[in-house]
Amino acid sequence: MAPANTLSITDALVEYLRESGLEQSVLDVQIEEIWPQVMGETISKLTRSIEVKDGMLIVHVNSAALKAQLFENRFELVRKLNEAVGAPAIKDCRILG
Repeated sequence: MAPANTLSITDALVEYLRESGLEQSVLDVQIEEIWPQVMGETISKLTRSIEVKDGMLIVHVNSAALKAQLFENRFELVRKLNEAVGAPAIKDCRILG
């Protein structure tokens, strides 16, 4: 049995990332990578690019209708993406056309 003060490798890595200030950068990359799975094929195809900077998700889309739809559902979008990465990585989002 492991001593009570030991950490799993996962927990140790998460703690290191948090203490070194790299946690947000890793979460930013994860958000960009999971975008197609969370949003689906159709929305992914109509998305020119996404980026995350300092907790702000910036989505560039090709369609005015999609821009309006994403803007209307932006809080749900933030919730879904944060849930997918298991952390509050995104605080707000901008939808740009």
